[in-house]
Order: sequence, then structure tokens, then C-alpha cells
Amino acid sequence: MIYVALLRGINVGGRNKIDMKMLKQTFEGAGMHDVVTYINSGNIIFSSEETSRAGLSHILEKAIYNDFGLQIKVLIRSREEVTRINDTLPDTWKNDKEMRSDVMFLWDEIDDPSLLENLKIRPGIDTVKYTPGAILWSVDKKELSKSGLSKIAGTQIYKKVTVRNVNTVRKIHALMNTLDS
Repeated sequence: MIYVALLRGINVGGRNKIDMKMLKQTFEGAGMHDVVTYINSGNIIFSSEETSRAGLSHILEKAIYNDFGLQIKVLIRSREEVTRINDTLPDTWKNDKEMRSDVMFLWDEIDDPSLLENLKIRPGIDTVKYTPGAILWSVDKKELSKSGLSKIAGTQIYKKVTVRNVNTVRKIHALMNTLDS
């Protein structure tokens, strides 16, 4: 099966630095195949016969710790899951000088539509959608300082998500589709 591993909190603000070429070797050493990395924020596309996302997370978290000495959370999503999330993204959403649009990938323990009730969503400013596995969020950059979701950092919810902008999610999806199952 084809998967993406989304690493939380690497190469951000000079912390938890991991070289992508070395990370690719770590994944290959852990038994993953067809390994492709995309940008420094920890997006690794790969294939594996292992079908348990929890099992893959455990294997890869252990390999990263062994090779880099870092305890990094690894969220795994299958190609089918990423396709569903990608297909839910409105075509008009982008991440550019005018609009900020992000996908907050959710850890399984908080993956529920009721999560929206615990977020500070500002009507007329934030556009927020739930889809299984993710919260999709978009805001006009002129309104960003007024957005409730821009203040999610530091909350308990934030500790259980890893965020990618929509441009990155679309590229990950495209890269996943270049691999054979």
C-alpha cells in the first residue's frame, strides 16, 4: 500500500533538525519502499506491505529515535485517505499572498466531527470543514489576526494535529499517485 508519513515538529525554528536524505535512508532501513521526501517539513511518501497505520507509526518513530535521537510523532495516512481529504478541499482554496488555507491532520484519538465544537471559529472570518482524518481551514490573510483558529497553537488540540498548507497537501497527493500500489 502507498502511505504518507507526516512528521510533527521537525525542522521548525531550528529545532528537531533532520536531513531529508538521511531520513529517506532511515525509512528504507526500517523496511519501507519507494521512499520519496517532499520539502523539509517531514512529508515522506512510501510503500509498505504493513497495513496497520499504528504499526507503521511505531516502527518509524522507533527508527527515527534510533537514528536521530529524537522522539518525533509520526502520523500515517493511506493514499485513499489523502485522496478523500484532497477531494474535499475546495478548488478555490489556496495558500498565497491573499489566502491561507491549511489541513490539520488529526491523530485518531481526536478524529471526530464534534471536535469543531471545541474550536474557536469566527463566523464570517474562518471557513472550517471537518472530513474524516482532518480539519480544513481557510481565511483571507487580511482577516488572519481576527481568526479564532490562528490561536490554536499551544492548546491541547494542537498537540494532536500536524498542519500542512493546501499546496503541500495537493503535492503530497500528486506524489502518492505516481507510485504503483
